[in-house]
Amino acid sequence: MKLIGQIWLEGSLMTGDQLEEGLRLQKTAGVSSQQSRMRLGEYLVQKGELTEEAVAQGLALQWQLPCLTMLDLGTIDPALSRQIPISFAKRHELLPLARVGKQVQVAVSDPRNIEGIDQLALQLESVLEIFVAPRSLLIAGIQHVYEQAGQPAEMAIADLSYLSQDRLAQDPLKAIAEQIVAPTDLLETADTAPIIRMVNAMLFQAVIQRASDIHFEPFEQEMSVRYRIDGILHSILTIPKRLQPALLSRVKIMAGMDIAEKRLPQDGRMALRIGNRHIDVRASDVPVHHGERLVLRLLDRSRMLLNLGEMGLSSELLSSVSRLTQAPHGMILVTGPTGSGKTTTLYAALNAINTPEKNIITIEDPIEYQLKGIGQIQVNPKIDLTFAGGLRSMLRQDPDVMMVGEIRDVETAQIAIHAALTGHLVFSTLHTNDAVGAITRLLDMGVEPFLIASSVLAVVAQRLVRRICPQCRIPHTLSEWEREQRIRLPSFGSGIDAPVFYRGKGCGYCAQTGFYGRVGIFEMLSMEDEMRTGVLNKADASRLRQQALKQGMISLREDGLRHAQAGVTTFEEVLRVTQDI
Repeated sequence: MKLIGQIWLEGSLMTGDQLEEGLRLQKTAGVSSQQSRMRLGEYLVQKGELTEEAVAQGLALQWQLPCLTMLDLGTIDPALSRQIPISFAKRHELLPLARVGKQVQVAVSDPRNIEGIDQLALQLESVLEIFVAPRSLLIAGIQHVYEQAGQPAEMAIADLSYLSQDRLAQDPLKAIAEQIVAPTDLLETADTAPIIRMVNAMLFQAVIQRASDIHFEPFEQEMSVRYRIDGILHSILTIPKRLQPALLSRVKIMAGMDIAEKRLPQDGRMALRIGNRHIDVRASDVPVHHGERLVLRLLDRSRMLLNLGEMGLSSELLSSVSRLTQAPHGMILVTGPTGSGKTTTLYAALNAINTPEKNIITIEDPIEYQLKGIGQIQVNPKIDLTFAGGLRSMLRQDPDVMMVGEIRDVETAQIAIHAALTGHLVFSTLHTNDAVGAITRLLDMGVEPFLIASSVLAVVAQRLVRRICPQCRIPHTLSEWEREQRIRLPSFGSGIDAPVFYRGKGCGYCAQTGFYGRVGIFEMLSMEDEMRTGVLNKADASRLRQQALKQGMISLREDGLRHAQAGVTTFEEVLRVTQDI
């Protein structure tokens, strides 16, 4: 059998110099180091000398096995995966694909793992046909298959049907809830306690369905569970009232709350790992008439957009925003209601300018995502660490760029404006309906007009609209009445007057909703000379808006209709999120 290095050379998968350097580095890495115990291919991949595809091709040639460059996830037989635990599949990096006759086709990252392959053959009681696949491709396939095979919450509730009211009364709630603390990976959890299985199934199902929030809402006869998916609440489950105390206690223990305290509001946090996803969960519990109302906010760190180009900005607006983020000083405000994606936009802007040459500091409430290379301060009113107090301290940290999570009062506004006027680039948010509203809000707070005119560079207002499901998108023609009566935009007839829009008819991919994911729609008010004059003269909101449109501002609704015309979202969705404009 040829040496793997020789096969890589003969297949032009790497050069002789790269192989010699890899062997030298592996040899000199040190006996006690982790690298010295790695196989050569894994070590070369880590050093960037070889790709995972090249390693797989070399191993396939060495062992005279077929090599897979992609996995057709739709053809993988889930019944085979149910026979082996995910921990075994991940440890040995192998995945059963399909049964063909008396053989089972199996993808492996390393055919030299004889022990794992033999154990799998015994477990499946079959002869195995081995395929070699790149490691990252195989791991992604394992995660997908086991996520699809996860236990639904309905099945977990069915497991509880044998528990009588007396049995629940006898079991101490804390003992039930503390049988397991926050699991390392919910896909690998094998606990048999019914309450634990039910909570894990709810969390797992929420992540798979892309829910941003889970609502546990107690009523007189039952408890309702709702998921917020793409900004809309959906009823998922109705739980028997007798299970309410045990379920809430389990979640509160996981979030680090006091299960004995039922009369006062509480906040908590937990961290979950579901497959390769790392989920931060914020919990809020308040007493209501029929018990405790609990809401979980799920933050999937692996799915957060940190690229301005993926936010939904038009090419012209993206160019303007990118230019503004390179300004040496001034203030950029992002406005919109709660849940409109303001923080994500700010994070994307900070990520775009985050370089070793810049000192970037933020103050937030709460810190939703941790940004590498950026100092982030958490507001804590209990110790008098407010936005205003934190801002003062940030100014003594020699910052180039500052981000204030929200301007809530005149003191914070004045300090932020002072920072913008003294050589700092400041990002912040305000809760207003449109871009012009940010100017009038600052004026109402008592900020002097000349300070606003000289410090604010631009105001970006935004909303989130649901994307049409790409799997079931179909054309939809607007009626004449809809075109004439509901749009009412002068520019609609000239720039985006094609009559065909789109909608999703509903399918399994989007859970019959017709939508999958969300995208932003934006309007940007630039602080040009005539706009500054209006601010200095304390012009009202309508006059400022007229001036903004005159200087070329594209309104939120018009930007949304452009997305609708392009088939990204629906006409009705644009009207829904812009009805307050």
